Amino acid sequence: MTREGAGTEAVPAPDHARGSRLSSVARVTSPAGQIHAALADDSSDLLAHKAAAENFPVALRFLPRRYRAYLTAVYNFARTVDDVGDEAPPRDRVRLLDELDGDLTRIYAARHDSVPRSPPVYPAVCGLAGVIADCAIPVQCFRDLINANRQDQVVTRYETFDELLGYCALSANPVGRIVLLVFGCSTPERAELSDAVCSGLQIVEHLQDIGEDLRAGRVYLPAADMRSYDCSERDLAGQAASPQLRRLVAAEADRAARLIDSGAPLVGQLRGYARVAVAGYIAGGRAAIAAIRAADHDVLSGLRKPTKSRTVRELAAILIRWR
Repeated sequence: MTREGAGTEAVPAPDHARGSRLSSVARVTSPAGQIHAALADDSSDLLAHKAAAENFPVALRFLPRRYRAYLTAVYNFARTVDDVGDEAPPRDRVRLLDELDGDLTRIYAARHDSVPRSPPVYPAVCGLAGVIADCAIPVQCFRDLINANRQDQVVTRYETFDELLGYCALSANPVGRIVLLVFGCSTPERAELSDAVCSGLQIVEHLQDIGEDLRAGRVYLPAADMRSYDCSERDLAGQAASPQLRRLVAAEADRAARLIDSGAPLVGQLRGYARVAVAGYIAGGRAAIAAIRAADHDVLSGLRKPTKSRTVRELAAILIRWR
């Protein structure tokens, strides 16, 4: 439910390292003749691989193939948009994002036009055809993910936590809303609860990636909070977290936990596979926060990812709590 999630692949083989993400950008710009409209048979395995890197829940691998295919397509689109916004040559990013946006317009228009238009050329957009048709996903959900990456090209710092939440509303919350639509259980109240969970998950991801984001020229820690904890960007560039950075990370992790907890009652409103999937997202976020805390909030000296066993324990606890 994060932007990343928040981790489906219409075409590519699994990425096994961050460096290989550049190849997915190359695939995005491939000619139309290389488009593969169908999901790969091993999409569920790929989803599980991506989950390990991006807090995607272990619960998703147990979903029926139809749901896995839909969520795989959504993740592949979100991942592709992020790769363009982060990994493409800076001079090309806005153009490529505009092209993705244009493809969205084409794929939605194709459902209503009697005269066929030119088809989308991006594999990740072509892969959305099934989920768009079957689940009635509004185009704005996908367009917001593109807009978040457009914002990344011009906004690299956030003054307040509320401003950061505004970014999460574009980068993460749409994914959660799409998930509810995929399972056919979306209501305004549930969407609001989902937004809280997704924003919390996005903040956790930002904490895990502080050093990486700084090297990319971005800081997702609110500047006002950094001043409150006497933390400068120099602290973010260290090999290990300074005491003041650890205190700041602890405070932000607590904020993320409160957001996730405030949205957790959503699980109690759902049934069946939707309940398990959403509980999995929440479990992944809680396990990630536990990993950060176990490292004494030092997110710079190593990649702080949750263990599978901790995630499974969190999943079981959530399902029992909200049965």
